[in-house]
Amino acid sequence: MQRYDSGVRGAQVIIQSTAKDPAQLDARVEDFLKMFESKLYEMPDQEFKDNVNALIELKREKHKNLREECAFFWREIADGTLKFNRRETEVAALGDLTKEELVEFFNSYIKVDSPKRKTLSIQVYGGLHSAAYAKALDESDQPQKYQIKDVFSFRRSRPLYGSFKGGLGQMKL
Repeated sequence: MQRYDSGVRGAQVIIQSTAKDPAQLDARVEDFLKMFESKLYEMPDQEFKDNVNALIELKREKHKNLREECAFFWREIADGTLKFNRRETEVAALGDLTKEELVEFFNSYIKVDSPKRKTLSIQVYGGLHSAAYAKALDESDQPQKYQIKDVFSFRRSRPLYGSFKGGLGQMKL
């Protein structure tokens, strides 16, 4: 699923389980991405074109009602992007997209162990997984992991926090 939050685009995977703990679910997401990688590499060019054309047709669909159209425009205003021709721009970009460009993007930003890849895993442990939670607390000092215990302090410590020029009630034109 695509995610667009405060001007930052990303991919989002939401999974929940009462049977598996969050570390196991993270491992499953990594396995899925490895499987998707092989499918992407093996995908015939015609199948890629068919998928792109299906996405273009989806984006060309008119708003079904006034509420949907209004939500689209207000999202642009609230995000501060004001790109009211977003759908047309995305359709044009999709028309120019090649499989090689998609593979290159995947390898740079999504592929497991890619140097430019950034992930955020929000883990909520239920009562059945208290032992796994205690273990995760002990393992938080791994070099590639950073455990956030205070969200507000973490956000304030980021160099770009508060620099976004949009948002409802904060519009700076």
